[in-house]
Amino acid sequence: MAAIPRDHPLTHDHPLTHDHPLAHDHAASLGQPTVYLVRHGATAANLQHPPRLQGRRSDPPLAEPGYQQADAASAQLAAVPLVAVYSSPLRRARETAERIARPHRLRVEVCEALIECDVGQWEGLDRQTIDRLDPLAHRRFLADPAQHGYPGGESFAQVQARLRAWRAAVLPRHAGQAIAVVSHHVVLRIWLAELAGLPLSQARQMTLANGEVRRVSA
Repeated sequence: MAAIPRDHPLTHDHPLTHDHPLAHDHAASLGQPTVYLVRHGATAANLQHPPRLQGRRSDPPLAEPGYQQADAASAQLAAVPLVAVYSSPLRRARETAERIARPHRLRVEVCEALIECDVGQWEGLDRQTIDRLDPLAHRRFLADPAQHGYPGGESFAQVQARLRAWRAAVLPRHAGQAIAVVSHHVVLRIWLAELAGLPLSQARQMTLANGEVRRVSA
């Protein structure tokens, strides 16, 4: 499995350290939208050790640290001239998106296509438990989540298909504009892997912390 170089523009750990002040102006001059991808703030499941999987079948609110992460993302984007904030319909994403939208006096636009992957039978389980209960399916998933998805749920290929359709429909409306997209780890990993030129089987190499912001030119 090929590793991503540490200096790749999509591997920065700090949210906006690679965001040059003129980056939006440059993208706008090319007629491209500037998209700020945001992973929702943490829920109780994210904060557990080890964390538990939560897909589209669970809809908890943010935990207190998650609200703080959402506020930090909002502060990072307060000076960006956002024209739209799009969100997954799940509560953890909507609560994050609402805090980002508020300084811009924007209404959050909820989009079903941005919802988290359906993790099927593994909903609410941690990785150690999954490996103990379903080791073969777990190994297949880790080797290629594009082909071997979550048992009873979605594969990465299915998530990619709905995400691509949404991008094709929505992003052309925002040529030269800045927008925020608040979604979930699997969805954003797939988006970033495509931009990095990675095969979908390696999308899990792309990681975002809860509340992290990444700027991309779509």
